[in-house]
Amino acid sequence: MNPTETLPPSSSPLENTDDGISVQGRIKLLGMTFDRLVFSVHAIPFVGLPFAIWQYHLGRSTWGMVAWIAVYAVAALGMRGLRRAYERDARALVPAAFHAKWCALTQHVGWIHGLGIGCGPLLVLPDSSFELHLLLLVSIAAILAANATHQTPVFSVFQRFLFCCWGLVLLGIPLVFPDHWIYVLPLALLFGLAIYRHARTAHHFFVQQIALEEKGVRLAENYRQAKNLAERALNDKSRFLATASHDLRQPVHAMGFLVEAISSRNKDATLAPVLRDLKQSVRSVNIMFTSLLDLSRIEGGHVSAKVRAVELQPIFEDVVTIFREEARSRGLDLRERLSERALLARGDATLLRRCLINLAQNGLRYTSQGGVLLSARRRGSDILLEVWDTGVGIADDDKTRIYSPFYRHEHAWSLESAGHGLGLAVVARCAALMGADYGMDSTEGRGSRFWLRMPAVTREVPALNPEKPLESPVHVAMRSLSGRCLIIDDDPLVTSAWHNLFRAWGVTVRSAANGSEAFATLDDGFVPQAVFCDQRLRSGESGFEILEAVLARCPEACGAMVSGEFNSQALQDAEEAGYLVLQKPVPPEQLHALLDQWLTPCSPQGRTEGRWPLESPDSR
Repeated sequence: MNPTETLPPSSSPLENTDDGISVQGRIKLLGMTFDRLVFSVHAIPFVGLPFAIWQYHLGRSTWGMVAWIAVYAVAALGMRGLRRAYERDARALVPAAFHAKWCALTQHVGWIHGLGIGCGPLLVLPDSSFELHLLLLVSIAAILAANATHQTPVFSVFQRFLFCCWGLVLLGIPLVFPDHWIYVLPLALLFGLAIYRHARTAHHFFVQQIALEEKGVRLAENYRQAKNLAERALNDKSRFLATASHDLRQPVHAMGFLVEAISSRNKDATLAPVLRDLKQSVRSVNIMFTSLLDLSRIEGGHVSAKVRAVELQPIFEDVVTIFREEARSRGLDLRERLSERALLARGDATLLRRCLINLAQNGLRYTSQGGVLLSARRRGSDILLEVWDTGVGIADDDKTRIYSPFYRHEHAWSLESAGHGLGLAVVARCAALMGADYGMDSTEGRGSRFWLRMPAVTREVPALNPEKPLESPVHVAMRSLSGRCLIIDDDPLVTSAWHNLFRAWGVTVRSAANGSEAFATLDDGFVPQAVFCDQRLRSGESGFEILEAVLARCPEACGAMVSGEFNSQALQDAEEAGYLVLQKPVPPEQLHALLDQWLTPCSPQGRTEGRWPLESPDSR
């Protein structure tokens, strides 16, 4: 055990003293000085032994040197006991008390040890040779020089050692060198001054090292605390979004339905531009929610990539379909271009679609003239997916931050629908999950090129037919519908929005707040063709279980789960069982397209057991 590092558990690592070094730092300095004293005391018998032998061969008396060696041999044994006491007190005493006690004891040991060494030349008087006296003086000077480096962490200890040892030597020089003291004494005095200055320099070095070490510890501790706070904040944010996403999405979900219902019933041409702007605002909120929750899901570890062969052509067609009307309304050209050798890539279809949607949306957002091009081409054994635009471009200073969450460059503030700086952050996270490389090239004022690089797959490998996106707006003609729908949701605002929207489309609708009301509606003779059930109900019932039971009663009906949650075991079970899961807020255009299929007579396979077929689109 190293006694210099032994601290009681109750001590505080930042208990500072007046000189800025903590008590623990002082204890380390004390430990180094104490260890040097222990070593020095143990070394003296070995230093004195050759001089005793020399005295013996000269035929001179050896009693003085033998006594010196014997005293230091006993002192060495005493230092062993003192070390054990030091280690014991290090465990038992609080740091301040330990330092105060042992600093005083070490100072006492220092001056006693100094007196002991300084007596050495006097013990061989008066019948030793000049050479022996000189060599003994040089040996003591060497011992002093060694201690001037290693004993100086606690400078007060070395001061006592130096003044007692060398002071006694200086006083004895006229006796030891009666014929030469006038030469030896000035040299010894200069040596003492030089050693003192060297000792002060060494002391400052030790103090600075301890100060730097403690500063590093404090910085490391501050970094650890900051890291823990950041991780805790990220976990809290993810947990909040996971638990509150349903409630956060509810008003946006209802708002989208109400705006579409009003737009469908509007006969006043002067209100059309206002409603169009309102629909665009709701769409922007929907996109922001989707990007924010996607980012939270990824950072929270709730998304894993299912890497396999993916058909690129359907994904590109979906993305172009999503944004074609927006591009056309703004006079922009939106195109796709796929090489015949770049139709299959290895990745996750859902994550890849999200990347391309966000990149296309980003390109259109910052392009006022020209257009956006989506392309895929082979590059060796990889496929390079690119989204080109002729927009404002990105300044060099912004390029390193463009994929950071919530970062928006200077042009974003002049745009009404500039987003919230989440789309490209989601792209970066999705690409990392798939193991794909990503990057961008841009010239300010001339446009940008964003790219993903993924492994290519040969045609012989079975490809996954990617799901069609239900989370992004698809522009379809809102023609009238006919049919019967059952809505199971306990939020009055959302239920009212469902009713208004479906009635505007010509659909007969009934609603229920729980399983009992739903079955009561069926018992009254209402036979739905489509059933939409919210997962989280205030009754505590499982929406999935209610949907299964209702569809069991109505085997000809189609059904889907509707939820604002993104980390629910029930929703995962529903998807694995082949049921469609719609994430709130559901875009009215996509809901209309879905009902257009469900409320139209279809093949028996499409309605088997009331499920949406497994090969059909889901909303992830």
